[in-house]
Amino acid sequence: MFYVYILLSEKDKQLYTGYTLDLRSRMEKHNKGFVIATKHRRPLQLIYYESYFERLDAKRREIYLKGGKGKTELKVQLKEVLKKLKYKYL
Repeated sequence: MFYVYILLSEKDKQLYTGYTLDLRSRMEKHNKGFVIATKHRRPLQLIYYESYFERLDAKRREIYLKGGKGKTELKVQLKEVLKKLKYKYL
């Protein structure tokens, strides 16, 4: 199973989108500082994830959510949790 996930940085209140085969292991790597893209944005909180059978489907969804329309759609979908967590761009 492949996972697309959204993290919220508690430090700078910004989102990070990624995909992985092992969500638990990937979260551990993010929070221990082993991922360059999020190393200086810790601590990170998992706020959303989706699962896919195929890697290509997960990668496609990750790219979509990182883009303009996908990111906008995600913010609408997660509006209440983002407000509660004081997301920077609401």
